[in-house]
Amino acid sequence: MDYKDLANLIFPESKDISYYEEKYPKRNLKEGAIVTRFAPSPTGFVHIGGLYQSVIAKKLANQTGGVFFLRIEDTDQKREVENGVTGIVNALKDFAMEPDEGMISDTESKGEYGPYKQSERKEIYQAYAKYLIEQGKAYPCFCTPEEVEEIRTKQEAAKIRPGYYGVWAKCRNITVEEAIEKIKNGEKYIIRFKSPGREDRKIKHHDAIKGNVDFPENDQDIVIIKADGLPTYHFAHVVDDHLMRTTHVIRGDEWLSSVPLHLQLFHELGFKAPKYAHIAPIMKNDNGNKRKLSKRKDQEAAVSYYEEEGIPEEAVKEYLLNIANSNFENWRRANKEKSIDEFELQLNKMSVSGALFDMVKLLDIGKTVISRYTAEKVYEEAKKWAKKHDEELNKILENKEYALKVFGIERGNKKPRKDIAKWSDVKENIEYMYDDIFYSKQIEYPYQVINDKEKINRILELYIEKYYDDNDEKDTWFNKIKELAGEMGYAKEVKEFKENPGNYEAHVGDVSTVLRVALTGRTNTPDMYEIMKILGKERIKSRFEKAKFN
Repeated sequence: MDYKDLANLIFPESKDISYYEEKYPKRNLKEGAIVTRFAPSPTGFVHIGGLYQSVIAKKLANQTGGVFFLRIEDTDQKREVENGVTGIVNALKDFAMEPDEGMISDTESKGEYGPYKQSERKEIYQAYAKYLIEQGKAYPCFCTPEEVEEIRTKQEAAKIRPGYYGVWAKCRNITVEEAIEKIKNGEKYIIRFKSPGREDRKIKHHDAIKGNVDFPENDQDIVIIKADGLPTYHFAHVVDDHLMRTTHVIRGDEWLSSVPLHLQLFHELGFKAPKYAHIAPIMKNDNGNKRKLSKRKDQEAAVSYYEEEGIPEEAVKEYLLNIANSNFENWRRANKEKSIDEFELQLNKMSVSGALFDMVKLLDIGKTVISRYTAEKVYEEAKKWAKKHDEELNKILENKEYALKVFGIERGNKKPRKDIAKWSDVKENIEYMYDDIFYSKQIEYPYQVINDKEKINRILELYIEKYYDDNDEKDTWFNKIKELAGEMGYAKEVKEFKENPGNYEAHVGDVSTVLRVALTGRTNTPDMYEIMKILGKERIKSRFEKAKFN
């Protein structure tokens, strides 16, 4: 009896691997095209680190005319959560990161290299496991979990490296006849890879981000097929990346130590290994200490957080590219209007240590991104977000024509307004433009330099009676505020006030503040001229009456 008899006994139905090699041919892509994937497990929410990997993977594929696909690694079915796949698919959709191939819903996929769920590829893994058994490179292991635990306990007591290798690999040298007899007797077993490695030998590896790295060879006889017939992650991803013709594996650097094993599996299966690029994790400053963003402790670790807050997907992706390549910021400065699709990402320019997550920076990018939108786009995005997350804002935005006027204030000019960083900011930033909300609130009126009640009343009266005209151009309008300042005995110019501070109580800017506060209840708003044009004389007059001291 030989290895083939053993392989046929274990996997009698499995096809020859030549069937799959033919079924999934090399991709017909141009020279240098990169094929990448996002391959999460449906075991919980999508982490920002997963999105970060996807942004990099998709960018590399797009800029080289390659393919970015979504594969679901669901072989650990005990840890799977309900709607896990849907959550992953929707997370990519929320960030306009739809894959070129792979899963597009919990049950549907697109592309010629599927199935794209590992749980549906069982027969493929078994065919390749059968091939390894035929070659004498894999074997059935009959050790019970208790026996494996006993081995580990002995190793720990002897202070030697734990694992199933060398003399500790009890089933490694069982003869074919013994193995066949045990299987026929109904003994339970798993399939292990027979590692040809030795720990005292080194391998040299070039990582696309980390550069040259040395490792001891892998000598562990890892499990490749579990008792339920499904593969382990290590084996499945090697078979999948080969058959799906992946050229670059972009993944977190917690997988770096697995490189010797993965390269060994590729080699022993006779496959060409992809290039590996191990990304440093996104870190958080925690009281002066750097730590990884945590699923348990940090709300910003979940990608759903960004959608719930309404941070534009474009801003999140721009921020992640900012972390990915240090030259992105300079590129953006020089190409303010260009799409991030035009930026060329380079793996060798990625940091080998983890970047610190900076929410302030992200929200700044959010402000800049939204400042470039048209009023129509701001309206559409805010309305879409409000429908899902804020009923009150959704109601406010029912009158589209008026909302477009509000969103149009200080937009489309050289220095557009930057008061909105995320869609959840919108309500707070526009509600004073709606009379029913404005009049329903208790307003404190934070007047600044000019705070004498009679003077405030006089400014508001004079402005309406003498200086306001619906038809004024902006320059005329502001010149009239200067005249009003002069009539009140204040400096008409800020410069004049600064040169002779003892001569004046206040200046034209302080008069503008009185008008702004009375009009909006705020000291800081976008352009007051444009606000007044939208409100019109009667509404301004009514607001000034409300603001006056009795």
